[in-house]
Amino acid sequence: MKKYLLFTFSFFTFYFSKAQDTTTVKTDKIVYGIASFYSDKFNGRKTGSGEIFNQTKFTAASNRFSFGTWLKVTNLRNNKTVWVRVNDRMHPKMKRIVDITRAAAQKIGMINAGIAKVKVEVYGKTKPKEE
Repeated sequence: MKKYLLFTFSFFTFYFSKAQDTTTVKTDKIVYGIASFYSDKFNGRKTGSGEIFNQTKFTAASNRFSFGTWLKVTNLRNNKTVWVRVNDRMHPKMKRIVDITRAAAQKIGMINAGIAKVKVEVYGKTKPKEE
């Protein structure tokens, strides 16, 4: 019985660790939701990953994706896209899927509205070549 349990545990550990490998260039997951952008008061502060936050970089905060994950964020209102790398976390009660920098928000045209409905494509730890 112990051998059976050990084999089953080993099989599932191996299977699921391979299924979650995010180093491929194709999209691993697509998520739809609301995006916002950071307040200027966070500029110069440390992020959850230890980096210093900079509004002019293309980074993001998210509670759903691990640090270093590349995301392609598309504003569904105008179909503009931007690549961002997750380097911070949001407040645990935040319902939005991603909080992007001002530079990224400007690129997808969401500055005036403050928030936008977005499609987020997850590309893993390696940034794919831009299309």
